[in-house]
Amino acid sequence: MTIRVRAPATTANVGPGFDCAAIALDLWNEVELEPGDGDVDEDHLGVRAFARVAPLAGWRFRWTDRIPRARGLGSSAATVALGLVAGELARGGSLDPEALLAAGVELEGHADNLAAALAGGVCLTWDGRIARLGATAPASAIVLVPEATVSTEESRRSLPESVPHADAAVTAGRAALLGAALASGSSELFAAALHDRLHEPYRAEAAPLLAAVRARLPPGALGATLSGSGPSVVVWAEHAAVAECAAELADGFPDAQVLSLRPAAAGAAASPR
Repeated sequence: MTIRVRAPATTANVGPGFDCAAIALDLWNEVELEPGDGDVDEDHLGVRAFARVAPLAGWRFRWTDRIPRARGLGSSAATVALGLVAGELARGGSLDPEALLAAGVELEGHADNLAAALAGGVCLTWDGRIARLGATAPASAIVLVPEATVSTEESRRSLPESVPHADAAVTAGRAALLGAALASGSSELFAAALHDRLHEPYRAEAAPLLAAVRARLPPGALGATLSGSGPSVVVWAEHAAVAECAAELADGFPDAQVLSLRPAAAGAAASPR
């Protein structure tokens, strides 16, 4: 029996939704399992995730990575999701996203990314719970991926232990708007929500693309957010304007890879091919 699994990229935080909001994107990593003996890299993140739910013995793994690494697009979460789902399929278990989140969150370290990679669509996560708000976002995602990389651990260290009350209040208000926008599909609320003073300002030095993009947003763009800890930036565009926005961003930022990515309605699961 051959098992094929795919898992999507994710963009987390979405501005003020720090460590809570994430959206799955239509860019996929894959793993293929075949019965057989051979050397297995037990240090591989996906193999370690698999081992949390099923025995490794008797399987060979072939990994396909399409999500850029260390760019804030949830490549490690996708890899963990692949291992967890493949392990459940191998043992005939249940693909319950919250149960898999509990099994893998310590390994991944970021519940928001992992929740969206497992459940797909637009997700909020808290205390091991996942609220999947829907399959689509209020705007289309255009991702600008620079050559530079950012370590999530180093980015976390740039965050202060406390922030001014005014910054916390502004971000809390925008987070409430974000939740309402994601639940209702309102592009007006979504555009109003894309402002953060909790984490993005402190990550700006390692992710200078965000300020550059915000200074040159094309017509039809609702705003821009840092993807995860960066350095990739997501420009959120009106659905009808996505092609024109992407073309203008590609012209304006030739050193970055520009990807127009629809939300991925499905999370990690057996590959349809």
